[in-house]
Amino acid sequence: MNSRKALEMILNREDPGRFVYAPNYWQWITHRFNHNSMPEELSQCTNQLEMIQQENLDVFSRNIYSDPYKYWFGGLSEKVLDGIETERIEEQEGGNTLTTIRYKMKEGVLEERLRYCHEDSTLVQDKFLIDDYETQLPLLENLLERTSWKFSESKYREWDDRCGDSGFPVAGEFFSPLKMLHLYLGPVETTFLLSDNPETALRLMKIHEESQLDLMKEMTASDVKAVMAMDNLDSMFHPPHYVEAYSASFYERAASVCHENDAAFFIHACGQQKANLKLISDLGVDGLEGVAYPPLGDVTLDEAMDMTGSNFIISGGISAAETTNLKGKDDIHSYIENLLNRMKPYRNRFILSASCNTAIETPWPVLREFHNAWRQYGS
Repeated sequence: MNSRKALEMILNREDPGRFVYAPNYWQWITHRFNHNSMPEELSQCTNQLEMIQQENLDVFSRNIYSDPYKYWFGGLSEKVLDGIETERIEEQEGGNTLTTIRYKMKEGVLEERLRYCHEDSTLVQDKFLIDDYETQLPLLENLLERTSWKFSESKYREWDDRCGDSGFPVAGEFFSPLKMLHLYLGPVETTFLLSDNPETALRLMKIHEESQLDLMKEMTASDVKAVMAMDNLDSMFHPPHYVEAYSASFYERAASVCHENDAAFFIHACGQQKANLKLISDLGVDGLEGVAYPPLGDVTLDEAMDMTGSNFIISGGISAAETTNLKGKDDIHSYIENLLNRMKPYRNRFILSASCNTAIETPWPVLREFHNAWRQYGS
């Protein structure tokens, strides 16, 4: 059975007869390109997709099409601003790339700054869009009201065709109303805003929710099989009472839009998930991407499966802790054998994958040994 068919069976909660393995090598392979350290065996690969295909693994990825130098996610949709001039300035600083983005409105200017750190091959936020919400909230509301999103069906088709029988891309283009505030203000200032000015915060989140759902309707009407909200659904930043108050409406409505068009709705998970699992499952969400064992997470995968019910899909199992700490063949094989034995009752709704990402320092022979262990114990 090819990878595409196996993944379609998972989305239908059917057992494909083997474990699906869809790793995330986005940052890892970019780091190898940046530092001229690509293993000889991968010398013909020009991107993550080709690496996964060369290794005969499964493709279920929300970043095979994303530009790691520009943003943490996205690439299939474009932000459309009505009557707002956007200025993008790139500068080099000690090997790093600083990108300043300015949104110029007649009422004022909002500015954010991103830094691509060459040493670690990662993008960080140097300056949030909103750094004084007491004075800038009217500008943010203006920006949100004049923001819409346009889906590039042709780009999706291109990447879907490139995947072929290897699997398919996940449209990781979305972010919840609460995550919108995290992205524009940062988690700390978001907490203050929700306490100081809850009415305005709710109004801003509602505007964003509607524009995201418009994009989702457009996308799922184009036969996209799976979409994902890139929320980093860690209960430290998304505690259950926040999810219920600020994100539940979006998650429930997004799941409904997807199901009306035979698509699956996932949320990107990162960190501690236990407190939110049942709530998220009850909202109709199809699954979480990237659940990790302790110490990075706070729940085992089989516990997570039991807490969420018979229709909930979970991916994960190989976090940066495993790719960093498990170095020898015996340790890797023992870990994968134990994991897959525990997950066998849930094979119809489990995808073996990276829990968020693959550590950039992981040696290539270690990754190959994970592949070998999956081949040995995964069928």
